[in-house]
Amino acid sequence: MTKAQPSDSELWKLIQLDNNKAFDLLFNRYWSAVYTTSFTYLKDQEACTELVHDIFLNIWRNRHSLEVTSFKNYLTTASRYQVYKLIKRGKLNPIVLVDEYDALPDSSYVVNQGEEKIRYQEMENSIELVLAKLPKKCKEIFMLSRFDNLSNQEIADKLGISKRTVENQITIALKALRISIKAILYSIIFFNI
Repeated sequence: MTKAQPSDSELWKLIQLDNNKAFDLLFNRYWSAVYTTSFTYLKDQEACTELVHDIFLNIWRNRHSLEVTSFKNYLTTASRYQVYKLIKRGKLNPIVLVDEYDALPDSSYVVNQGEEKIRYQEMENSIELVLAKLPKKCKEIFMLSRFDNLSNQEIADKLGISKRTVENQITIALKALRISIKAILYSIIFFNI
C-alpha cells in the first residue's frame, strides 16, 4: 500500500516552518508545469530553466510572508508574469556563435547569474543551518552582534553577562561558520567547475 502524498496546503504549512523536504516535494510536483507554461511562450530552454529556478527561489525566500491559497494558480500566474517581464525587457539573449571566444570584449566578466543566485542561496541556507545548530545563548549573542549591530558591551548589558562571555560566544559562532563556509567553497570550487 502506498502512502498518500501530502496536499499542497500541507506542504505549504511545512515550508513556512522552513522544511526543505516539503519544498523539494512541491518543486518536484510543479517545476515541469511551470517550465512547460513558460516554454510555450519563450521557446528558450535556458531562459525557461532560469525562470523556474527564480520563481521557486522567490517562493523559498518569501515563504514567511507569502499568502498562497492555490499553488497551481499561483505558479501559473507567476510564470506568465515572469515571461511577460522577460519579453517586455527583451532579456532573451540570442545565441551568438563566435570563432574566437578570447576575442570577445570583457569575456572574463561573463557570469551565469542563475548559477550565482543558487550558490548564494546554498551559502545562505548553510549559514542558517550552522546558526540553528549553535547553542541557544551563543546564537542569540551572535545574532545581536551581527544582525542587530550591537557592541559586545551592549550585548553584555542587555543579557546581564560579562563582555568576555560575549566575546567567547561570538568566537565559537564564527569558528563554526568558518568551517561551514570552507566546506561550501570547497564543494563549489571542486564540484562545480
